[in-house]
Order: sequence, then structure tokens, then C-alpha cells
Amino acid sequence: MRDWPWFAYVLIAIIILGLFYFVYYQPKHKELQNIRNDRIEVEKEVAHLKQKKEELDKIEAELEQMKITLSKLEAIIPQKEEISNILKQMQELAYDTRLNITKFIQNPEIIKEFYAEQPISVAITGNYHNLAIFFDRLNSFQRLFNIENFSIKALQSQTDASTISAEWNVKTYIYREESKTEETENQQDKGN
Repeated sequence: MRDWPWFAYVLIAIIILGLFYFVYYQPKHKELQNIRNDRIEVEKEVAHLKQKKEELDKIEAELEQMKITLSKLEAIIPQKEEISNILKQMQELAYDTRLNITKFIQNPEIIKEFYAEQPISVAITGNYHNLAIFFDRLNSFQRLFNIENFSIKALQSQTDASTISAEWNVKTYIYREESKTEETENQQDKGN
């Protein structure tokens, strides 16, 4: 080996380096490149999942806000079972404000998509001041009421306690659950 010319040493070094390159370096380099590509893909997926997580958190926050809003609306719009209590409270309010109810007729419900309207025809006699107190207290009820077709007239024969008569229609609203709504629609479809 000592007698070999210098280019033989260079050739042996090139062969050793070539073997090193093809046997060890190139497979390790490809493996490292694959790991880098996998890492880039995982980082992209993590970034995508973080974005989805942020969207999910946002949706959950909106859902929580909607639940709060729904609970507030449920306080304003009663369930069907509560409507009789509300009507009783309205009658008690009229009595407490010294109004005489001459007509209190609960008309048929008007069914809407997500709620039902419960119209009530009311006629009273009393004085103007007590009627104003009645409406003021009715306004402070937690439930939603609409007063429609309001008319007020002076009585022919007046007393200190009774100087006016008034008539109006009250609409209160009843929350309809989806399952009940779907059942009603299914029954209507079967009837046709």
C-alpha cells in the first residue's frame, strides 16, 4: 500500500466516502427529510386544529349566551301550564286595584311557528286612576303582554268608585317546545 501512487489513495478515499454516502448518509438524509416533512404536516394539522378549537370555543360561548337569552325569554313567555296562573294573577291584580271585571274571556289560541298567542277579551268598570294603576302593575309583570283594541268610555251613571268602563284585548304568548310543534305538524299532515 505504501507503493501505491497518490491517486490510489484518493480513489480509496472516494470509494470509502461513496460507500459512506450511499450506505449511511443518503438513507439517514432521506429519513431526516421525511421526519421534517411529517413535522411540517403535523404543525399544519395542529394549526388547523387550534383554529377549529378557537371556532368551537367561540360557538360554545355563543351557545352559552343563547341559553342565557332563552332562559330570559322563557321567563317572559310562559309554558302552557303556567298560563292559567298568569290569568289568575291578572284577575287578582284587577281586584287589588279596585276594578270590577265585567268580561274576562279566554279566546282560542293562535298557533305560530315557535309560540302561540293567547288572546283574552277584558272589560272592566272602575275609575281612571285605578285603571292607570292596573296597567302600571301589569307592566311590571315579568311576562309579556300586548294590549290591543283599547277603548275607554264614561259611564252613564257614575259613582266615586266607578266612573269609566274600558275594554281591550290582551295577548300573552306561550312558548311551544319543538317536539310539541313537530307533533302538531305531523297530526295536521295525517289529517290531510
